[in-house]
Amino acid sequence: MGWLVAVGAIVGIALALQAGLAAFAGYVVLGSYLLSRWLSRQWIENVEAQRHCPSEPLEVGASVEVELQVRHTGRWPTLWVLAEDLFADEYLQQRPPAVQIKGHRLQLISLWPGQQRRWRYRLTFQRRGYYPVGPTLLESGDVFGLHRRFRIIGSPTYLLVLPRMWPLQRYDFVSRRPTGEIRLHQRLFEDPTRTAGVREYQVGDPLSRVHWKVTARMGQLHCRVYEPTTLAGATLLLDFHHNVYPARGEPYRSELAVTTAASVAYTLSLLKQPVGLVSNGRDAAVRIQEESALTPSETPEEQSLGQEQDRDQLHQRFALRQAQSHLQPVVVETRRGIDQLIQVRETLARLELNDGLTFAALVSVMAPRLPRDATILAILPHVDEGAATALSMLRRLGFAVSVLLILPEQIHTWQAVGRLTAAGVHDVRIITSEADLIQGGQSVTAATGPAPYSLDIPLA
Repeated sequence: MGWLVAVGAIVGIALALQAGLAAFAGYVVLGSYLLSRWLSRQWIENVEAQRHCPSEPLEVGASVEVELQVRHTGRWPTLWVLAEDLFADEYLQQRPPAVQIKGHRLQLISLWPGQQRRWRYRLTFQRRGYYPVGPTLLESGDVFGLHRRFRIIGSPTYLLVLPRMWPLQRYDFVSRRPTGEIRLHQRLFEDPTRTAGVREYQVGDPLSRVHWKVTARMGQLHCRVYEPTTLAGATLLLDFHHNVYPARGEPYRSELAVTTAASVAYTLSLLKQPVGLVSNGRDAAVRIQEESALTPSETPEEQSLGQEQDRDQLHQRFALRQAQSHLQPVVVETRRGIDQLIQVRETLARLELNDGLTFAALVSVMAPRLPRDATILAILPHVDEGAATALSMLRRLGFAVSVLLILPEQIHTWQAVGRLTAAGVHDVRIITSEADLIQGGQSVTAATGPAPYSLDIPLA
């Protein structure tokens, strides 16, 4: 608009002074200005972009090829257009980077009417997560550099990268349910619903164990022998509060916590036992949906932006922003089945650190909804007084509680164990690596507590 006012003023002064040459020059500048403005709008509006990218879930370390196709649909050739497939910089700036990109997401091309250009680049995912690819940013302008036009085309493609999971060689967490489907080596409890055989009566045997039919047939008192079994289901309480994961240990510690949760869920799935998940983290899919709701919808004319907004401003505008609404706990109800494992694993893949509920507040909110049949497995990177008090409350409510400490610092290990022991939680394991995880963790014996069941599980 400033150019138009300036040229109009020059032409008006030239006509008033009867300066024909100056007026002619003003006409030329004004015509060039209007022509370049029209061309820049035509060039940017007559270009379409389309992205081809598989959207099925991926494993950590997998690669996917993204193809971007740009096509000209107008009648006038486009001298230049800069096309870029947007990708969040936060994934590339992490150390180590969560995603490696091979190829070019940005291309400078020229197009004739009906012509199309294609190029590919490859994404390699080094970490689990929920990654948006796109939308596509187009930039064009006139040959004089007077106008620049930007346009956002299409919607992002979301890629889900699932966390690693390993089958545990031993699952020996405590349970308060002596009845279930899994046979045990230690006969601490016997399942009265499963008869393994009969034996002769011994002094002290209760009458409820007497097998009267065999007694009548043999003429001597015989008692039933029951199989020792237990219910191996568990509800995973994963602490994913931002404050308990120091920056110097990230992202290794948080990823190890997620891998631990996924591995326990996988092992329980192999045993055909129920598993559930409760966390105070945030779901990336819910966060992105809330952020999209905060962004006003725009028409194609409004998406063609003027010169006052440059590329950096558009990057900030479509970058990942923190949702303003309060995030609720991430909950997967405790059930059994292969579909349950898939749901737990996909939820863990989308889980992000959150600064909302603390672990103590999470337990207080979710305690009435936790099933009492399953063991509570708390996966914690740090144990403060609030967390210990919350676990003590669960024990008083009748839950069997075990704790997995994720890579605790040497100076804080026994402090955490002491707090848990004071709270009545004696089954504490330390996970420092995936090798420890496969072995079931390093057991810490701080006090004499209930002996855990021993259950050998063959590797899948």
